[in-house]
Amino acid sequence: MQLSEAREYASRRGFQISKEYIDAGVSGCRESRPALNEMMADAARLRFDAVLVWKLDRFGRSLKHLVNALAQLDSLGISFISLHDSLDFSTPSGRLMFQIIGAMAEFERALIQERVRAGLRNARAKGQRLGRPPVHVDAAQIASLRKQGSSWEAICRAIHVSKGTAQRAVSRLPKNPAAGTSVTR
Repeated sequence: MQLSEAREYASRRGFQISKEYIDAGVSGCRESRPALNEMMADAARLRFDAVLVWKLDRFGRSLKHLVNALAQLDSLGISFISLHDSLDFSTPSGRLMFQIIGAMAEFERALIQERVRAGLRNARAKGQRLGRPPVHVDAAQIASLRKQGSSWEAICRAIHVSKGTAQRAVSRLPKNPAAGTSVTR
């Protein structure tokens, strides 16, 4: 039904269909979909002048993804038309709607950021520790294992830390062990 309506609309408008990008069996809420990715790549290659969708939510379910994709198409000079939402971003009123949608997405992002900051301030005020708990490792043990020829992978498996944590711990050891300085994290 969606395809036949879109084809009929394209015919009425005199559009030549270069290709139909259909993600069958793939959830529309996913930002990365094979046919959508192919379409955006073809858009970057300027293989068509307009994108026609049956309904806006068939193209993108998240406002952030939708605004980013529409902005990318707009920057390439590619029109976007949503048949059932009566949106045609190639017209002045359609461009106005695009600006409104973009402003709403920016507003939504700002609200989310504000809520996150407020939550972090509240947690700090209550004395909660933020971030990951500290990892205590024996840097001397790691350095000793390295001197014995153990690989970083083997050391990390043995002491249950990431390679980055192990390497940072060793890099904090004093260069001259006889100096007697200790390393704290």
